Amino acid sequence: MNKTAIKNFAIWARNRLIADIKYRAGLMGITENGIAHALPQSGFATEFYDIGTAEPYAINGEEIKQRRALVDVIRAKEKDSDYAVAYKYIIEEVAYTWFNRLIAVRFMEVNDYLPSHMRALSSESGKTEPDIVTNPFDAELNLTSAEEEKIIVLKRDNKLDEAFRMLFIKQCNALNEILPALFEKTSDYTELLLNLSVIDQDGVVYHLVHDIPEEDFNVSEGGQVEILGWMYQYYNTELNNQVYDGSMSKERISRELLPAATTIYTPDWAIRYMVDNSLGKIWLEGHKEPELKCKLQYYLENEGRVKESLFTTKPENIKFIDPCMGSGHILVYAFEEFMQIYENAGWSAREAAQSIVEKNLYGLDIDDRAAQLSYFAVMMKARQYDRRFFSRGVKPNIYAIKESNGINRNQLKYFGAELDEMEKNAAILQIEGLLDTLVDAKEYGSILNVDVYDWNLLNRWVNSTDMERQISFETYGLDGTADKLKELIDVATVMAQKYDVVVTNPPYLGSSRFSNKLDAYVKKIYKDTKSDLAMVMYKHSIDDLCKENGYVSFITTTSWMFLSSFEKLREYILEHFDLESLVDFGTELFDGKVGHNPIVAWVTRKANTDHIMLGVRLVDYCYSRRDEKQVEFFNKENYYYSRQSDFTKIPGCPITYSASKSFFNSFDNGKLLGSFSSVSEGVKTGNNEQFLRLWTEVCKEDFSFANSKNAKWIPHHKGGDYRKWYGNREWAIYWKDDGEKIRASKNSGLQGKNMYFKPFAGWSKISSKGNPLRYFETNFLFDSGAPSIANNELYKTIALINGNVGKYYLSIISPTLNLQVGDLKAIPLLTDNSNNIDCIVKANIKLSQNDWDSFETSWDFKRHPLLSVISRNSALFDDTDNIDLAERYTCWENECNERFNQLKANEEELNRIFIDIYGLQDELTPEVEDKDVTVRKADLQRDIKSLISYAVGCMFGRYSLNEEGLVYAGGEWDDSKYTTFIPDADNIIPITDEEYLEDDIVSRFCTWLKTAFGAKSLETNMDFIARALGNKGDTSREIIRNYFLNDFFKDHCNTYSVTGSGKRPIYWLFDSGKQNGFKALVYLHRYNADTIGNVRVDYLYRMQRVYESEIGRMQDTIDNSKNSREVSIATKRKEKLQKQLKECREYDEKIGHLALARIELDLDDGVKANYRKVQTAADGKFYEILADSKNIMAKEK
Repeated sequence: MNKTAIKNFAIWARNRLIADIKYRAGLMGITENGIAHALPQSGFATEFYDIGTAEPYAINGEEIKQRRALVDVIRAKEKDSDYAVAYKYIIEEVAYTWFNRLIAVRFMEVNDYLPSHMRALSSESGKTEPDIVTNPFDAELNLTSAEEEKIIVLKRDNKLDEAFRMLFIKQCNALNEILPALFEKTSDYTELLLNLSVIDQDGVVYHLVHDIPEEDFNVSEGGQVEILGWMYQYYNTELNNQVYDGSMSKERISRELLPAATTIYTPDWAIRYMVDNSLGKIWLEGHKEPELKCKLQYYLENEGRVKESLFTTKPENIKFIDPCMGSGHILVYAFEEFMQIYENAGWSAREAAQSIVEKNLYGLDIDDRAAQLSYFAVMMKARQYDRRFFSRGVKPNIYAIKESNGINRNQLKYFGAELDEMEKNAAILQIEGLLDTLVDAKEYGSILNVDVYDWNLLNRWVNSTDMERQISFETYGLDGTADKLKELIDVATVMAQKYDVVVTNPPYLGSSRFSNKLDAYVKKIYKDTKSDLAMVMYKHSIDDLCKENGYVSFITTTSWMFLSSFEKLREYILEHFDLESLVDFGTELFDGKVGHNPIVAWVTRKANTDHIMLGVRLVDYCYSRRDEKQVEFFNKENYYYSRQSDFTKIPGCPITYSASKSFFNSFDNGKLLGSFSSVSEGVKTGNNEQFLRLWTEVCKEDFSFANSKNAKWIPHHKGGDYRKWYGNREWAIYWKDDGEKIRASKNSGLQGKNMYFKPFAGWSKISSKGNPLRYFETNFLFDSGAPSIANNELYKTIALINGNVGKYYLSIISPTLNLQVGDLKAIPLLTDNSNNIDCIVKANIKLSQNDWDSFETSWDFKRHPLLSVISRNSALFDDTDNIDLAERYTCWENECNERFNQLKANEEELNRIFIDIYGLQDELTPEVEDKDVTVRKADLQRDIKSLISYAVGCMFGRYSLNEEGLVYAGGEWDDSKYTTFIPDADNIIPITDEEYLEDDIVSRFCTWLKTAFGAKSLETNMDFIARALGNKGDTSREIIRNYFLNDFFKDHCNTYSVTGSGKRPIYWLFDSGKQNGFKALVYLHRYNADTIGNVRVDYLYRMQRVYESEIGRMQDTIDNSKNSREVSIATKRKEKLQKQLKECREYDEKIGHLALARIELDLDDGVKANYRKVQTAADGKFYEILADSKNIMAKEK
């Protein structure tokens, strides 16, 4: 099946149909802007509408009635919302209706199911003109003589599209006789809006016939009714994207969009597992039929199951429902399985087909169009087995949910004319109750609980009306009311009765997206599952839809198996029912956005025997191996057996089906971390933009490690990237006066207060790679998104969680990206009596700390490692005036490798210890992959770039070659700390594309290199740095200059940024634009009100004079040189210089406004706020003078 072609067609066809239908509606004055009145010259027989042309558009006779019906239905919908919503909804509904009919007719014509056996959309001979247009009078369409005459005229005048539309509508009306639920009579507004062409090769009909291979429809050539399901899903693709990725991604989902938001087409083999192990199992338990068992390819023989013959009935007595049926895929496969059961029981295929449709299969859906497709799919399946099935008048038990909102209750007294008074009163009482239940039923769908009424009585009541009374205003429309009541009774009967088998793929929707009415109903009725619509449906199915000893099979995301929000549901299920089997598919079972979620299908029996459950684990077959899932289903190495009572040993009762006996025993023998630890989320500030900063943003003198009321900013653990043992110490929290402002902040909360300023281990709550622990000593706070644990066994706790045993436990208890507090509490700790574990952990923390502190983003950074390595290898560097940077790098590389290898060895030793303690030798090995060791190896380019960054820090006085660590970051400046290398005096370092200035950044860098490594080795070291950078340039100085010009600020922004929190540079780049006319760096912590003025007067003006001088020199060469090559080079350079000069002058206009404003900054406001503030003039106008402002500065308030 060509799914790409199907997807492309369905998405395109939806838009084309909507556009065509809007066009037709617009011709009659109905647009998204409103509904126009007919022009004054209109009469009873003809109405005219202004379409902006010389001649108005005219409609006649039946078209006038149809337009009025269209207006009425839009106005009725408008009462529930507004005109724009109503218009869009009705247009979408009409488009969807004709899409369904087109697909249905195409399926029927390809399989020769049309009663006339004549193609309506295509031709057997392959010509463009459909056979129904070529031979219209052989199509058995009951044409009137007037219609026949009109067709003859249309064909004679070569108006083939008009002839086709007329014949296609007649064909659809004819199909109403055999498929009334899909092909309703179209003498209404849907017919009026039909706008199809068979001539247009860019039309829907042409693309349907030519884009999708015919064999995909043809059941005799491998085609399946399954194609209807793919059409249904792909048709809704753009609506689904709009709801989840577009402008509505955060909004509650209305009833109109709920079907599109929850459309997921289930792969065939997943459905086969679900049906084989529910319907198949319920039959095979009571009927020893090995031949049938062999046919059920995905049937799982549970070796631990106690065999019980609880179900010994006839096939026609089994009731099977899909309460969220979508396009009917599950019902279609259930039909096939029922057919095998019937045939094994001795029935003929023809008799079985009728019995299956009438007595076995039931379906419900909130979406009318989905219900139509399901109805059609089941009818087509029956037609496969019975050529005369359409003529037998069989009505499937397949319905869209109906609601009672529009019922005229004043007319109820006119029903039940043939009943006695007692029966009539009972019927009215029951119908009133039913109508109350079904108010706004489309908000809730199949989760509604419908009481069991006397359905026979209600049917007799509604079919007996008192029509002898004189027709009055009150009885007007009584027939319509009767039809609606009959629909409601039919739907309610299906909703209220119980079933032997319930199988479905429910809607996936979190409670934050529920409509207000749905949210209120779910909170009232389904308190234990209120956070997810799929689990609401599951609870309803097991409690209300399923019979005792029946089966329920669902397919959803795996969240219900582990998340704390479903703990009560798990406890309830494990206590009262049997989990028969499950298949843990992992990710990418489904297409589209949902495909990124891990998916599980499972079968529950409404009985409780604490039997052995079989789990099939396919989570490893994802990404490049996703196509292996289906084959690996049959690999018994992926089978796991577990007793569900073992799940209750674990706090929260997660469904840990793949765990070993040793795993479960550890909960009997160990201490749960939660039993002797404080484990909690931390500070929720309520406003992170106000109260959190990277520590590098704030003034050094205001950042304190002391827990005192005088401390303004203190260290704060906020999670961060995947890193073990130590690190991710990047944040500061505003804690002045013991956090008084945070405590008073709206939506703030202080959790885990007993752990504040005490040693703890913290983790990142959400991480795609894992959630290892990092050690934090005293004087730290921690974030709500960075939970932490404190206990008297802290080093052992860290060792366990950071090792393979901890990963194993968490992968079973919480196989999600989100490690919750409760998940960690549930881990059992077993240890030996030696101190070896603590010693190794302390060594690991120290190794990781040394790595972290080697980079300038650490507040304990002392000196760049390519400088500090000298003191650790003093014998190699005795000539301080001639130090080879390459040799230093080699020493640094060896040091990194030694640290990396030692940490890896330590981690593997800890793994060996814990694997032995937990008895997991059969499940785990101690090896650690290099990618999981979280200290860094040397990287030449990265480390040279960080050396350059350190040099720039020395140029600004942030660092000093005389002192270790951070020397200046705000506060009082002390000249005595800088004697070896003097920082820039005015805090402005220009970057030029050529060597124009004696004090530009390249000149300063050369001076710094000579000071740090010696004058003799300058050129050698410059060459080494240039090779490491790899930028363009003919000389080392050109390469380094180009790095400063093009890449330094980008790298700086990446260094001073944290995932999810954006860039927060401390060196700011004044940048005139793409021509590189003017660039200069300033250090945020030395900025003052005169800085911008100094940049303008001392550097921007200076560069303008340089350009003017150079332009003059180039012009002199052009005028006087006899060398054509020299003239060409001078001409090009002059053009470049002129562009740079022009850019500088334009930049001067902007920077001038800001220089005059003399803007002061407060470091406490942070980089993002200050980046905007410094570029905002006194009049509030924004002038962009700094690089990458869009990605750095805070959003405008």
